[in-house]
Formats: sequence, structure tokens, C-alpha cells
Amino acid sequence: MTKRETWLFAVVCTLLAGGTFIALTIHSHTRFDDITNTENLTPKVKAGMKVWHSYNCVNCHTIFGEGAYYAPDLTNITDQRGKAYLKAFLKKPSRFYSEEEYGRVMPNLDMTDQEIDKVIAFLDWISEVKTNGWPPRPIRVTGEAIASAGQERPQEADDQDADPVAKGRRVFNDSQIGCNACHSTSQGVTIVGPSMAGLQSRASQLLASGDYTGDAETAKAYIRESIVEPDAHILEGQNFSTNGTSLMPGDYAERMSETQLDNLVAYLMTLE
Repeated sequence: MTKRETWLFAVVCTLLAGGTFIALTIHSHTRFDDITNTENLTPKVKAGMKVWHSYNCVNCHTIFGEGAYYAPDLTNITDQRGKAYLKAFLKKPSRFYSEEEYGRVMPNLDMTDQEIDKVIAFLDWISEVKTNGWPPRPIRVTGEAIASAGQERPQEADDQDADPVAKGRRVFNDSQIGCNACHSTSQGVTIVGPSMAGLQSRASQLLASGDYTGDAETAKAYIRESIVEPDAHILEGQNFSTNGTSLMPGDYAERMSETQLDNLVAYLMTLE
């Protein structure tokens, strides 16, 4: 290749690369409104963003992977933890995490109820932004939960004809559904909600105790009920509810298909 041919080759490649970059940039800008659900950018969401910045939340947390890495990424936190939990947590973080036990804890920011509502609205809007699956999995907060030997990580997809338990495990570890953001599969490990280890036997004991307030008659039915109707029976004596309302999100009946629910229950029934 002569010097002239080399020069032409470099120029053509540069122009092609530059043109491709410009075209992709223009295409991205044409989709911003759809990707960022601009139609839901309400005054309350904007006010919540101001609360987020006024309390310097980004000094510890990340959104879309941007910010500090001291505390969990909050991109999908409203889907993973639910608004009821977030409201109770922001009101009194020490209710859920002990600095003596875990070595670090979110400070009590003394937010007003109005500020809490606004910042949750902002985080809820963030969760609706299309991020192509980012972050890849929930970030666990407690030291014990991080190190727990039995805590599962997302699995590679099984064959399409995999059994319901394998499919249910994938549902449990799906970052968009968020079961493993709050529930451990290890004995004695509490992230937010109770551990799922031994759930079937605990459900059977509850049904036989006379304290159960729901409508299920079997352990399998109770597990399904606790997913789609978390207020049917409130676990007492734990940080699992506020004012008689479960902190677990109540919209899983809409977020999961019947098949996903069946598979998830099948998986939870196998945990010991």
C-alpha cells in the first residue's frame, strides 16, 4: 500500500467512524423522551431531585452507576424495596440497620414527610427509565448478607424446557422483580424481609398455630398469598410492617405472570 493509499484509507475510515458516531448520537437524542419517560416528569419528581441534591445523596449512592460507591445503587430501588419500605427507612434508618452489627449505617437525615414523599417520587421516576438491565443485580447492604455462603447470584438461563424450580430460581434472582434484593436464601440472614430458607416448614407451622389471619389452607397457597397479598397476614415482632401494613410491595400480581408466580412458588417450596 502506497503512502497515498494509506492516507486515503485512514481518511475514509475516520469519516465512516465519525459519521457512524454522529448518526448514533442523533438517533439517541430522538429517543430520549421515550427512554426517560419524560411525560412522567412531574413537578413533584423535580422537587424530589432537589431534595436528593440538597441532602448530597450522591456522596454515598449511585444512580445509573454514577456517584459514590459507598452505599447501594438506587436506580431500581422502588421496584426492589417498595415505597412503603423506603418511607419507613428514610424516617428512621437505624430501625433496619445497626451500626454496631454492620459497621456502617445510613445517617438519620431528619427529612420531613413531605421531603420523603418527594424523593421517593424522584426515585420512582428513575426506576422507570429504560436502562437495558442496569444495574445487573441488587447490591446488598448488610455485611452478613454480603458474605452469606448460601446467597444465590443470578444464574445463566436454563434450557427452555427447564423444570419449574429452575425457572422459579431465575424469577427470584431477576433484578427487575427484585426478590433477592430483600430476601436471603440462607438460614438466619435477614436483608430486609425474612429469609426464605425453610419457608415451607415455617408456613405449615403458621397455618397450624391458630395465629394465621389469611385465607390459605396449605403452605403452597400461603407462599403464593404472601407474594400477591402481603397484607393478608402481617408478621409481628419484626421490621416487616408499619401501622399494620406490610413493607413488601403489593403489586407483584401485576408485575408477574401466573406462570412466573407458579414457578416462583415451586422454587420457594424447595428451600431448606
